[in-house]
Amino acid sequence: MQQCTFCGNKHLKKTLTEYTYRRDGAYMIFHNVPAVQCEFCGEKYFAAKTLKQIDNEFAAVKNGTRHAEEIRVPVEDFAQLDVA
Repeated sequence: MQQCTFCGNKHLKKTLTEYTYRRDGAYMIFHNVPAVQCEFCGEKYFAAKTLKQIDNEFAAVKNGTRHAEEIRVPVEDFAQLDVA
C-alpha cells in the first residue's frame, strides 16, 4: 500500500492496534493486531491473512473449542439518553 485510500496521504506506518470484531450480535476484542495506519487521518488497514485469523479465532471461541478472557461492558441506546 502506497497511500491512504481514505485521505490520500502517503505517510503510512506499521503499528499494533486493538480490533473489535462483531458477528451475529457477538463481539470479541483483539489486542496487538498488526496493521498499517495513516499518519494523517488514522485510517487502519489490515492484511487479509490477519482478518482471516481473527475470524477463525472468533469461531473457535464461539463454538467452545478455544477459551478467551471475558469482560462485562455496559450498553446504552443513545436515542434513549436525556441529552440536554
